[in-house]
This record gives sequence, C-alpha cells and structure tokens, in this order.
Amino acid sequence: MLKYPLSTEKAVRMIEAQNTIAFVVDRRATKKQIKEEIEENFKVSVEKISTLIRDNKKIAHIRLDKKFKAIDIATKLGLM
Repeated sequence: MLKYPLSTEKAVRMIEAQNTIAFVVDRRATKKQIKEEIEENFKVSVEKISTLIRDNKKIAHIRLDKKFKAIDIATKLGLM
C-alpha cells in the first residue's frame, strides 16, 4: 500500500512541526489499511490519517502519537 515518502519542503516542515509524515500510497488503500501498515512496519502508534488525491496520486498525511517522533522514521527512510 505504501509506495514512497514525500520529501517536499512542506512535508519536511510537517515532520518537524506537527509530528506528521507524508507518504504516496496506492489509490485503493483505505485509511485503516494505511494505519495497519505504518504501525506494523515502523512499530509506532498512529493518531490520525488524512488523505488527498492530487495529480492522480493519493497522498496520506500520517500524524503519529506523541510518544513517537516522525523525525525518527524520516531518518530511517533517509529523508533527514
């Protein structure tokens, strides 16, 4: 379901300010499926997921629980 993380300037700002990481996901993926995959792959707890479709791509903004840091995931993925 997850394709790749977004590394735009706005996405990086969201990582630092809102503890939110953005991924491009499969268009057919539901929020529940995205949440399960993030929690399983990165061993974190998801607080909220917002999705949008832009340029025929589905983007998921995933806000993590306060106990976990989005910047840690970004570092593992090589975004930071």
